[in-house]
Amino acid sequence: MNSIFDLTTINAIRDHLMARQETIAAAESVTSGFVQAALSCATDAAKFFQGGITTYNLGQKSRHLLIEPIHALSCNCVSEQVAREMSLHVCKLFNSDWGIAITGYASPVPESGNKLYACYSIAWQGNVLKTGQVIPAKDEPVHIQLWYTRQLLEQLQSSFTSRSALP
Repeated sequence: MNSIFDLTTINAIRDHLMARQETIAAAESVTSGFVQAALSCATDAAKFFQGGITTYNLGQKSRHLLIEPIHALSCNCVSEQVAREMSLHVCKLFNSDWGIAITGYASPVPESGNKLYACYSIAWQGNVLKTGQVIPAKDEPVHIQLWYTRQLLEQLQSSFTSRSALP
């Protein structure tokens, strides 16, 4: 059976992190744990993957990931600011070098204006390296969640180049 995850990207992430003896943790919402599942598929995942947290609502994002609640309430917890806060705080929560985060919508809801999108962020050692938004084609929610997972992991892999420019 073929994997539902892009193992080439996952193994490239593993190779990069293990070569530098760095670790990663994930904070997710819209992907419902798929990012954590994808990273756990790598060989020797326990040597670089610290774990992750899936938080679906403002209360849990604020309690566990220290999201600023007034801003989060104003945007239903979906913004680049919320993603940044999630990526920075998951590093602290799991004592990891890298933190990746994603929050968004995989199905149309009134709070999003019935639009599908997700905001993501990638942090390394207390610095946000990349933050952005991804917009999927319309599809079944589970396919959108898997697409978001792929996009985030590809953005992480491309961030390794950005990180090498830092001191």
